[in-house]
Amino acid sequence: MPVIEELIRTEEDGTISFGNYKLGTKSKLQDFEHKGDLYKVKTFYEITKLERNGMFVYESVPGTSVENFAVSNDGVDFKVESDKDAQLTIQLAEDTLYEVYVDESAVGSMRTNMSGKLSASVELNEGTPVAVKIRRR
Repeated sequence: MPVIEELIRTEEDGTISFGNYKLGTKSKLQDFEHKGDLYKVKTFYEITKLERNGMFVYESVPGTSVENFAVSNDGVDFKVESDKDAQLTIQLAEDTLYEVYVDESAVGSMRTNMSGKLSASVELNEGTPVAVKIRRR
């Protein structure tokens, strides 16, 4: 999976891809329109962060590249890549139980906190994208 050179883009299937963990300095792009919403991405090797309409959506430490990011009422799906293991934080429904899958394997149930954030660690190797699926239980 290549890094996202344009920082954020809309894919043919209607999802978005964003982030470039290979950047040496922080880069950002704001007011990217997708399906009536405005997105802002900040990314480089230390962190990748996505906001929609000024609200938190996704963050990874260290930085990652994310492809085919899709949010539904049931959860979120995406592929993620980096050259190091990453801690992901994703905005979902508050105080809700979710099942987390990495490459189709269930890795456990997690409950979001009162602000709706779910955090999960993912083992990553550069050049090998990992599919993440988070589903409401």
